[in-house]
Amino acid sequence: MTASLISIVLPVHNQADHITEVVQQYEDALGRMPTCHELILVPNDCRDRSLETCNALADRYPPVRVKRSEGGGWGLAVRLGLKEAGGDLLCYTNGARTTAQELSLALLYALTFPNVVIKANRKIRENWRRRLGSLIYNLECRALFDLACWDINGTPKVFPRAFDALLRLTRDDDLIDAEFNVICRRENYAVIEVPIISTRRYGGRSTTNLRSAVRLYWGAYRLFRSERA
Repeated sequence: MTASLISIVLPVHNQADHITEVVQQYEDALGRMPTCHELILVPNDCRDRSLETCNALADRYPPVRVKRSEGGGWGLAVRLGLKEAGGDLLCYTNGARTTAQELSLALLYALTFPNVVIKANRKIRENWRRRLGSLIYNLECRALFDLACWDINGTPKVFPRAFDALLRLTRDDDLIDAEFNVICRRENYAVIEVPIISTRRYGGRSTTNLRSAVRLYWGAYRLFRSERA
């Protein structure tokens, strides 16, 4: 366990109703980890009081910092958070879905295997439509990019700072997770997928629908074309 600081990036989008509970549970769990940590909250395109709530959490918990994203997009929030991170071990995750136990498990794997990318593989979806949509997308990415991963978008994702190609992510949208996996494949970074058997959601509503799913499928193909070019 060689990391001296773990940086966790947590994008926040309209989560004022539950982000306090999430951070409280994270801080309780992270305080028992064998390594110091920082938790970087990245409010992005919020139309509720998420920013004010995040600032209050930063005042309450010394390891918590806030980096506001002026634009929207999961990928942009992840990239801004990683740019602010100072840790030897870097992580980003979806706070609406990741429990403190799941986050701790991924980080402990990463501390035990310091030269490996650790990512979640969520084995259960809420309903058959999400299961089918996820299966199609993952099969598409496996075929296009020759990937071994079964859950492209699964978080937490944890990696050592030494894997600096992952600090040069470019996507501002949901395709950042596909880009992450493509970089791991290209750079020959070893990846361990940790199975997560959970459908819990702290709050809020998923933004995934038929239109966004089709956009994701088409985006993966466009990413493939750009990689070939």
